[in-house]
Amino acid sequence: MSETTVTVQPAAVEASSCCGSCSTGAAETPAAASALTSAFQVKGMTCGHCVTAVTAELKKIDGVTEVAVDLATGKVTVGSARPLVDADVAAAIDEAGYDLVGRLDG
Repeated sequence: MSETTVTVQPAAVEASSCCGSCSTGAAETPAAASALTSAFQVKGMTCGHCVTAVTAELKKIDGVTEVAVDLATGKVTVGSARPLVDADVAAAIDEAGYDLVGRLDG
């Protein structure tokens, strides 16, 4: 399983679920130092466009410093400067067009 960390320009992402056939690539960036790390299970992501959309919406949450998406498992790891509110994460995932299954332990 590989994790991809991406940096995204929010204006370049549409708020819709994936078409399933795009070739949008996710550029890897070094991990930023984050005080807190939270992991979430997200359903419905299938390609690079999905990763980009979810990452862009999560980065709009105040305090988020990095987002890493494991496309194969649907695990999304979020680094932040402060504790994340689950409702904010759920709203961001929904805005991107995907479903938040829940927070993962550990």
